[in-house]
Amino acid sequence: MPQNSSQQNIFLVGLMGSGKTTIGRQLARACDLEFIDSDAEIVARTGAEISWIFDIEGESGFRKREKVVIDELTQQGGIVLATGGGSVLDSDNRRALASRGIVVYISASIDRLFKRTANDKSRPLLNQGDSRAVLQSLQEARDPLYREIADIVIETDDCTVSHAVKQILQQIQALV
Repeated sequence: MPQNSSQQNIFLVGLMGSGKTTIGRQLARACDLEFIDSDAEIVARTGAEISWIFDIEGESGFRKREKVVIDELTQQGGIVLATGGGSVLDSDNRRALASRGIVVYISASIDRLFKRTANDKSRPLLNQGDSRAVLQSLQEARDPLYREIADIVIETDDCTVSHAVKQILQQIQALV
């Protein structure tokens, strides 16, 4: 069902395992908006898993695909979009996200991210050795980019999904 393009968008950014997809689904339901996951959209369009795209095209090939999807999806109206953790690496993506909706940075500690992603073999960047060190490095590089475009920052270490959704809704109300 096409959404009204005048409806406000909510874009979720953060590292893998922070809870963007899980929180995004409940947030979309609470707001009566369509939920879209940019990684799932890439998989649907290509018919290939993200890990396969990384293997065949490398990270740069994946990022090119991601940029097209982010640009197209952020032009829609009335969506909650969970973005891939690295989507903020591209300045055009950051500009599109910041200018076309409310950006919510879903943040979590390295310990929590490590626990949430420890058994997930579908994350290409974590299949390169010490995943805790990789997560630490990714957080150090990306945290400033997430904060640069975030309208709202939510810490998810010690809160339930429903509590995170309530926090987001309260902070959105304070913004508008």
